[in-house]
Amino acid sequence: MSQSVSQFDAEAIVGEPEVVEDVRGARGLVGHPGWLRLKAAAIALQPLQVKDGSVPEDGDKHAAKGHIAEIVDAIAELAPFFPHDSAYLDALTADFRRWSDEGLGVPDFLDSLNAFQPQQHRIDGLGHLVVFPMYTQNGSTDRLVEAVLVEVIWPEFVAELEAGDYGNKLFVPIRFVDFTPGYDTNSAVLFPETVAMREIPTFTWGAIFQDREAARYRRVVRAAAEITKLDLPADAARMLDDQSLTEETFVMWDLIHDRSHMRGDLPFDPFMIKQRMPFFLYSLEELRCDLTAFRESVKLERELSALPNGGLTDAQRQVRDHAHLVQYAIIFDRIFRFAITGSRVRNYDGLGGQLLFAWMHQHHVLHWTDTQLTIDWEAVPEVVVALSDRINELYWRSIDRPKVAHWLAAYEMLTETVTPNPASNWARGLPDEVLAGPPKGYTDQVLDDEFPLSMFYEALSKKMIGVIESTAGIRGDD
Repeated sequence: MSQSVSQFDAEAIVGEPEVVEDVRGARGLVGHPGWLRLKAAAIALQPLQVKDGSVPEDGDKHAAKGHIAEIVDAIAELAPFFPHDSAYLDALTADFRRWSDEGLGVPDFLDSLNAFQPQQHRIDGLGHLVVFPMYTQNGSTDRLVEAVLVEVIWPEFVAELEAGDYGNKLFVPIRFVDFTPGYDTNSAVLFPETVAMREIPTFTWGAIFQDREAARYRRVVRAAAEITKLDLPADAARMLDDQSLTEETFVMWDLIHDRSHMRGDLPFDPFMIKQRMPFFLYSLEELRCDLTAFRESVKLERELSALPNGGLTDAQRQVRDHAHLVQYAIIFDRIFRFAITGSRVRNYDGLGGQLLFAWMHQHHVLHWTDTQLTIDWEAVPEVVVALSDRINELYWRSIDRPKVAHWLAAYEMLTETVTPNPASNWARGLPDEVLAGPPKGYTDQVLDDEFPLSMFYEALSKKMIGVIESTAGIRGDD
């Protein structure tokens, strides 16, 4: 376990026993009067706000200020349960008061955002009260005041992984305790860039709701396995009955995935931030990071399995066992959920799932025969790692290519495995005036659904649509 966590743990146990117990988890606050008042006030404030978070109507300002005063009072009531966040909660109160006093224009919560540093206190079960005007990815696009009670998921084996070869100081895995309507959606992340603020700081953390990831995985994979008659291996089936085990598996997956975005032989900006690029480049980047997590899990499982079980620590055994489960999680989440979730408009995660399924099928480890899905699990690691190698080679070569030449090479690689839209201009070959023109011409020629669903996925989607829609707002205890 890291030094910073050990130091905080020592500090956290100083104080009144009942406060310490509450700090170790936020679940006991769900029915607390302070939380209920805060949540109600935030919900009442939201209809008075517009997209940028402001309250523009003069007739609404008096009521809005009353709701903000209620939020401030509730934060003060709840603050003793979160001594590790005292600086943040003090700054949060000041930001709310300033916003109210200055007339409820576009909110600016930069000061409180800078004071909130959850990555410094990654302790299993540690609670946080998070309140910001913000949008929620895959949820609300408006910067409304949202309030969330969360707790950290940080098992010992993950702490050892992070302290070793898989360092990721920004990664904060969390689970929902309670939330306002912006999170009663498909959103499974809490990112600082979603907060209303006057300027963009250097971000120091990013949080993922692993309980939502795990819960929707379990529901979707169970249904998909039944529909496709897939005979799940015993350990993969066990995940579908064990929310905690699946949460921990997703923590390990995301720990490695998240750090992979900035590691390897990459184009100059692998995130492609603030650049308009064909959506399939995002597909390859997200899939590259997932396949990096897959290959690292294969490596960890094989290395630790080669050692005598009696010589392993408990944490090493947990790493070994979870590494095996990560491989199931990546494959099943990608081919069953990602591929058919969301609209067909530039659905980059959907394309990544389609590519993985087609690659496994065309390399004869995944079979759809006699209306039953089967997978040759012993051969899967080499085949999936080979796709990872293929994408890594594309990235390595991209360093010496012009940007649009990299785009063309990526498209060529994709179309070796997945079939493009028959109406695709890219598939026909872009005309000279586009090839010789600015990058915008290339992106304008990409169809919203450049790679339509295969017949298999069209049929599966019709059977799965209700299950996938039912996962909106899901949490670990659903």
